[in-house]
Amino acid sequence: MSDEHGNERLRDVWDRYASRYDRDMGFVERLQFGGGREWVCSQAGGDVLEVAIGTGRNLPHYPAGVTLTGLDLSPAMLDIARIRAVELGRDVELCEGDAQELPFPDASFDTVVCTLGLCGVPDDRAAIGEMYRVLRPGGTLLLLDHIGSHRKIVHFGQSLLEKVSLRMCGDYQTRRPLPLVEQAGFVVRRQERLKLGTVERVAAVKA
Repeated sequence: MSDEHGNERLRDVWDRYASRYDRDMGFVERLQFGGGREWVCSQAGGDVLEVAIGTGRNLPHYPAGVTLTGLDLSPAMLDIARIRAVELGRDVELCEGDAQELPFPDASFDTVVCTLGLCGVPDDRAAIGEMYRVLRPGGTLLLLDHIGSHRKIVHFGQSLLEKVSLRMCGDYQTRRPLPLVEQAGFVVRRQERLKLGTVERVAAVKA
């Protein structure tokens, strides 16, 4: 089970930050994650669940015809995503919830997407297990995140930054979801590691 007290703290942090998130992330994304959202969303199809949808920055990039459900821990972030969906003419079901305990039945979705979200989930192994559970057999998992670099000097700098980011917003800098994805039973189909090994894109299938 997830730590409810920890979730309440994270919810408060992201609720307070929601109004500044898009402005602050614009520069960071261009510098560090350029093209990542497009890479992920272009491969989504069918019934799609986006975990940690945040303010809905992926919404412009999904193909026409997908059925979208978005989940996030922060109601304030979801409020912004809801406005963005209306402005884009996107039909999306948005709900508040915990990535570590997804409120959906087994085998509910054809695609699960998570971009820049697993780094902020307290138990990323549990979240990936839940993504596996709610995917249909043959369904696709699509991830984009910053990860711990394989270059020692870069990893050392990330470790120092992590001491601050964990206290501020529960954000891990040195994780790497890929091994957990494989351990959960997914078969990795595509994987790209970029930016001195600090960014990874993953496309995997539920066998």
